[in-house]
Amino acid sequence: MQKKRLASPLTPAGTPSAAMSFSYTFDNDFFENETSTYDLTPNTQACPQASLGPAAGLVLSVVLVAIFVLAIPGNVLVGWVISTNKRALTPSDVYLFHLTVADGLLALTLPFFAVAFIRGWIFGDFLCKFLNLIIEANFYTSIIFLACISIDRYLAIVHTRELQQSRRRSCSRLLCAAVWAVGWTLALPALFNTTTAVSLGDQPETWLCTESFHIGRPTAWRLATRGLLHVFGFVVPLAVMVACYSITITKLLHTRGFHKHRAMRVIIAVVIAFLLCWTPYHITLMVDTLLRAELLGLDCGVQSAVSVALAGTNSLALLHSCINPFLYAFVGRKFRSKMKLLLQRKFGRDRASVSKVSRSTSTSEVAGTVL
Repeated sequence: MQKKRLASPLTPAGTPSAAMSFSYTFDNDFFENETSTYDLTPNTQACPQASLGPAAGLVLSVVLVAIFVLAIPGNVLVGWVISTNKRALTPSDVYLFHLTVADGLLALTLPFFAVAFIRGWIFGDFLCKFLNLIIEANFYTSIIFLACISIDRYLAIVHTRELQQSRRRSCSRLLCAAVWAVGWTLALPALFNTTTAVSLGDQPETWLCTESFHIGRPTAWRLATRGLLHVFGFVVPLAVMVACYSITITKLLHTRGFHKHRAMRVIIAVVIAFLLCWTPYHITLMVDTLLRAELLGLDCGVQSAVSVALAGTNSLALLHSCINPFLYAFVGRKFRSKMKLLLQRKFGRDRASVSKVSRSTSTSEVAGTVL
């Protein structure tokens, strides 16, 4: 554990972490020289400390709680419907189930950081590392599973005859294990997070969960972790999604069938939601990375604005975890029919209604289970 005394005022937990703003903590390295001295004075600080303010901290805390409330039941419901399917799961079903697990685990950590926005980090050093590890691992796995779903839809629609569904099923389970392994490996930099005691002027000491590099040069470590985040957390998955969905839509445009327009509508919604939720965060993070590397010059006003913007855009990115159930499940006609069927069986509705619903569940395999 470390202790720092800041010479200028700062709202606790006001600025995001250096490598992953999911930490919901401030990063003092952005505003000080890279030295081992923690007793800062105005002469040693490059810029005054950034501050969200108590009102903004409260708003972001409420946003996190709202995302938690929406994400948990939505992902649990999707997972329940998929797991109770008596038929063999399609590869898209398998990826979607693992996606709901990843989004659900990520959402379970949000109440801790909602409290940290208001009271600082009160949960100790172990949870500081462990919760950030969970968030970063499931951040990577959820985005990679989105790319896997796009690949499976591409294979199911464009290469229907070449690849048998049984082969895709067997490969999907191995691929899921690989995705989890890759996600947790990429998340290991979260172990750099540690609790830090901060004294804000004459105010009482506050504990924060913040990133701290103690091996080699902090700037080099930061650039390396940021590079992994941008490449494997955004650029590669987005490139895969755009390529697969572009070819898929082209194929559907030349296919006769009732369900093709519905499939196109869901595919377009998926890409738009991904871009709207994640693009602002990654653009802001890239600007922050360039500022930290001193490639854009030193401007205290821009640095402070970017640090505050990271908190807001990060909350928007987290919103994607509760949007996924709607995009991949609730919009899909077949999923809604399965859900109604299960609920009617659960609560003992009449069999005639159940039979009517079950007949409506037969949709084309080409369109995909969740469409």
